[in-house]
Amino acid sequence: MLTLQLFEESYQKLIGHFTEGAYQEELMMAKKEFFSNTGTLDENKSNYALRMRQFFDWYFLTRKLSSHMQTPLAVAMEQRNLRLTNEDTETLNILAQHQHSLFEFIKGKNDYFILRDFFTNKKIEVLSEGQIFNFDDKESFEARLVNVNGKNYFLKGFCFHPQSAQKYILDEIKTYKKNPDLDFKEFLMRLNKMRYKLEQYRHIKPEMIYTNENKLKL
Repeated sequence: MLTLQLFEESYQKLIGHFTEGAYQEELMMAKKEFFSNTGTLDENKSNYALRMRQFFDWYFLTRKLSSHMQTPLAVAMEQRNLRLTNEDTETLNILAQHQHSLFEFIKGKNDYFILRDFFTNKKIEVLSEGQIFNFDDKESFEARLVNVNGKNYFLKGFCFHPQSAQKYILDEIKTYKKNPDLDFKEFLMRLNKMRYKLEQYRHIKPEMIYTNENKLKL
């Protein structure tokens, strides 16, 4: 049976394959693309590790490789020269079913976090195993969930949003639900950019950044 630890080890190994050797140039292109769209990465900031984990999740699960026009996840599921173990294959199948959305933390219950998915409005239980931080009440955040042996876990990449931005987020989600042609992934990237603008301009109210009007021209 695949444990959470084996899943995480396999995932890191798979990411490593697509960041080394022939993929180093691809990795540099992806970093430039991600951080130019979400805000400059600063190694001296306390959120550096968190943002890098978010980048690697995006790189492996969302962004298409220029050489394949598929994500590393899709390529890994097709290529035989990776010498995949049974654990690797199972990990890929789990990642292929991962849930990427915006959530609200409701409460902690025993070993679980209770969340609400903003997009589906459904409540979800996520095991707290492996988490190194707690959530604030009614906290809004972007995350990816995986289901390992029938239980939900977080991947390591998060983007947290201020509570005052929740109305904007919910209003935008209504728009995206009404129009399936809109790109929800683009919306998540835009929210990332807003979040790190807020960090850069701490003297400005969140409502002036989480808006489509952008009167401040930031």
